[in-house]
Amino acid sequence: MGLLWEDEYVTVRPYRNTRTCLNLLSTGYGVANITDNVLAYVQSALYEAVLPYFPARVVEGVVFVHTCSWRELEVVSRSCPDDRAELQCRIVHTEHRKDFLGFCRAGNVVIEAAILATRLTFLDRKIVDGKMIEFAEIVEKTGGAIEKQALQLVQEYIGKAGNE
Repeated sequence: MGLLWEDEYVTVRPYRNTRTCLNLLSTGYGVANITDNVLAYVQSALYEAVLPYFPARVVEGVVFVHTCSWRELEVVSRSCPDDRAELQCRIVHTEHRKDFLGFCRAGNVVIEAAILATRLTFLDRKIVDGKMIEFAEIVEKTGGAIEKQALQLVQEYIGKAGNE
């Protein structure tokens, strides 16, 4: 899913068949959480985990407890020209808890691995397996315990998908 940030608006570009897209279209509201927690990305993207949260301040929605900052959004226009929707959202509330300093190399790789895992239905399995070997080497060299745990979950997800 892509987010295009502006000062007062965010364009959200989710795939039309995702829960994010369906929620935004049905409620007209959403919350964009900015987090440095790679484990949360993996758990929510691949395992549909319910992460710890509290109610958003202005819109109907929730804020991830371990977020760095968040934007509460109101959908103001929508279009669905292809397999992705394009939802223009007005930022109606913003809060900041801590600075987002980015991800280490291993964290970036874990995010890429999770994205790869969400696309197994249309990617060549040999390419996926090759990338995962590359990703595992990078995480082993540069990652901490959280990145290693998150990558392990991605590997388990891909392994189970290959056995179905």
